[in-house]
Amino acid sequence: MRKIQVQIFLLFFIGFQISFAQQPQKPSSVEIYNKIKKLNFLGSVLYLAAHPDDENTRMISYLANDMNARTGYLSLTRGDGGQNLIGSQLRELLGVIRTQELIEARKIDGGEQFFSRANDFGFSKNPNETLDIWDKDKVLADVVWTIRKFQPDIIINRFDHRSPGTTHGHHTSSAMLSVESFKLTNDPKVYPEQLKYVMPWQVKRQFFNPSWWFYGSQEKFDAANKSKFTKLETGVYYTGIGKSNQEIAALSRSRHQSQGFGSTGVRGDETEYLELINGETPKDRDNLFDGIDTSWNRVKNGKPIGDLIAQIISNYNFSNPSASIPDLVKAYSMIEALEDTHWKTIKSEAIKSIIASCSGLYLEAVSNEQEATPGSTIRLTLEAINRCSVDMQLVSITTLPDNKTTVQNSVLKNNSDQKINLQLQLPNTIEYTQPYWLKEKATVGMYTVLNQEIIGTPDIIRDTKVVFNVKIAGVEIPFERTVVYKYNDGVKGEMYNFLDIVPEVTTSILERVLIFRDTKSKMIPVKVRAGKDEVKGNLQLDLPKSWNVSPKEIPFTLDKKGNEQIFYFEVTPPVNPEEVTAKSIATVDGKRFDKDQTIIDFPHITKQMVLKPAESKCIRIDLKTSEDAIAYIMGAGDEVPESLKQMGYKVSILKPEEITPEKLDSFSTVITGVRAYNTVNALANKQNILFNFVKGGKNMIVQYNTNGRLVTDKIAPYPLKLSNDRVTEENAKITFLAPNHPVLNTPNKISSKDFEGWTQEQGLYYPNEYDPAFTPIISSHDKGESAKDGALLVAPYGKGYYIYTGLSFFRELPEGVSGAYRLLSNIISLKQPLEAPKQDIKQ
Repeated sequence: MRKIQVQIFLLFFIGFQISFAQQPQKPSSVEIYNKIKKLNFLGSVLYLAAHPDDENTRMISYLANDMNARTGYLSLTRGDGGQNLIGSQLRELLGVIRTQELIEARKIDGGEQFFSRANDFGFSKNPNETLDIWDKDKVLADVVWTIRKFQPDIIINRFDHRSPGTTHGHHTSSAMLSVESFKLTNDPKVYPEQLKYVMPWQVKRQFFNPSWWFYGSQEKFDAANKSKFTKLETGVYYTGIGKSNQEIAALSRSRHQSQGFGSTGVRGDETEYLELINGETPKDRDNLFDGIDTSWNRVKNGKPIGDLIAQIISNYNFSNPSASIPDLVKAYSMIEALEDTHWKTIKSEAIKSIIASCSGLYLEAVSNEQEATPGSTIRLTLEAINRCSVDMQLVSITTLPDNKTTVQNSVLKNNSDQKINLQLQLPNTIEYTQPYWLKEKATVGMYTVLNQEIIGTPDIIRDTKVVFNVKIAGVEIPFERTVVYKYNDGVKGEMYNFLDIVPEVTTSILERVLIFRDTKSKMIPVKVRAGKDEVKGNLQLDLPKSWNVSPKEIPFTLDKKGNEQIFYFEVTPPVNPEEVTAKSIATVDGKRFDKDQTIIDFPHITKQMVLKPAESKCIRIDLKTSEDAIAYIMGAGDEVPESLKQMGYKVSILKPEEITPEKLDSFSTVITGVRAYNTVNALANKQNILFNFVKGGKNMIVQYNTNGRLVTDKIAPYPLKLSNDRVTEENAKITFLAPNHPVLNTPNKISSKDFEGWTQEQGLYYPNEYDPAFTPIISSHDKGESAKDGALLVAPYGKGYYIYTGLSFFRELPEGVSGAYRLLSNIISLKQPLEAPKQDIKQ
């Protein structure tokens, strides 16, 4: 039985800070000890899957913290195609959120994070479709690149490469690409352009990590023959922090808040299984690294380093970690002298962090402002304090990217805080802060990253840094710190953000989609925001000549950085239907600025800034609507209410506690947001009120829900069962099952043309069993599949209509898909010509 060791997790407690930016680590003595032990293990594992939340956090935590292996997770996508339970952000903005959630998860479980350039375009039913939409060669190149750069001894696939069509196509594709890469990474003829930066590398073993859900049930998995599997006992209890491995893994998984993957930790024995699919079988089957040298002996001239670190571990003084500093500095010098660049780089950074931790060396570079523009000068306050008795000297400070070195030659006395004021001159050429993978135009399946060296980098790349060159025990050691901005919040206390580089001015058309139902002009608001003081320029709203814009330009002056002002342009559409892109452009001193700044700020992730083209879609559409007042009950989060307002409806967001007969009386239609019956528990007790609302002659429209974790099994007044049926091919042919039904004819005549140009998917989680009272309106299916008839179901109930739809209105409306607007208008406009037979509410 494995001896339970006293250890703590690298970066573990960072997951519990209020602010997640560059907050300095302040590890305990036990944490430092564990870091030193990790120095003496030179083995690595790469876990590989398709999306954020696919990873097995129990396995990652076990590998990183019990085995002390360098552990990475390669998620081929950033999860852009999923749904969002915490906000309205979708597509690339959701990908930004999920990227940060993965980074925070790795801080807790001790792993490292990587991505490919693959764009999560949504659900895919098979790997052929996935690899057709992705650029297979580029994604495979990214897998090979990550392996060559990370140099794992072992790869573990989350999914089975041998079972296409049984799970998400992205899942199987991730495993297939991983397996294909096994024989390619060591071949210099494969992607030779990568070899300017990395060396060929051969993984020793490759495994598949099965679990009960691959077998269909826990019973089937328990009964399966696992005699040839590698078995890992991962239910470890870590006495150093009083938590089990599973509890740590649950905390990591609970970072995936946008996907609703909050997880409860468990305790006790737990076994993970690995099936060998490539490489040599370990002689000791249950020893993952059996036969692989994970000591310093694998590095030329490394053995003395291993011996010294072993001595440091043996002599470690938990009451006085600084006693280890002389030997740690000696080990650092020995590592720096190595020829091996791979382990030299990894272990050099690790031991520098340990030296700083042992001494309580606190180094920080704080900007006096959170945003700055290229070419500007920012004031920095630097802090340096040595909190131990070991002699230290701050030799110099180098600021980046201006690469200016300021000589200090000051003694860092024990517990004597030093504050230094410096100026950092930003070059005019410094890039704006933004997710680098969003800088260039993407395709449906791939992000564009032109710089090979940064492919796979998880986070935004920040160039403003300060290097503190500190002499310790006679050896000069550079400690790099990214520039941060911090402030004190009266409630939360010390808060951190990064310094962001922003344009001098950003603009934003306040509506993402602008609907023109006739030739009447509209006043279009455009917001201008200053990135620096005293910004003066002209604002334009650029549209094709068939659209009239007045005035042609508007002068603006903004005195202070951060000031905003809204200006209005009168836009007159053409007579005929047309879809165009409007662009807002600010010109300052002859320079054109056309970026829209989006801030994503949630308490569980680092604040993010995204710069996108300042554009909106203008649609002159043949659209007739009713005058209905709509009550919208938000679910997981979507932008449908804004789209309804663009259509001309009066929309009110109704909170669950406001769902009363009296409150509903002023509305003609109630619409529930996406996944409302998965996320709004209070709806379970409001169904009687809502159904009576319909019964009295009103309409209720329920958008898609998943078939798991419903807050009530009576989401409709008639029997209705949700399934996993979906149509992922957005251009799948539509068949009208009820061509004469009012929903296809009034007030807009719906044709197959209205289903052209849909994005990502037609719909999802369709009902496959429903009461005869429902009329299925349309049918479609993906290639090779049977017809799916549950996309739009309409049932009269009392004097009104209950409508259930799995159509992806939440995706189509924000993208300005004309047909989606026309069809939704018809659904809202449904009216019964005659009083329907009275029905009793089925509770």
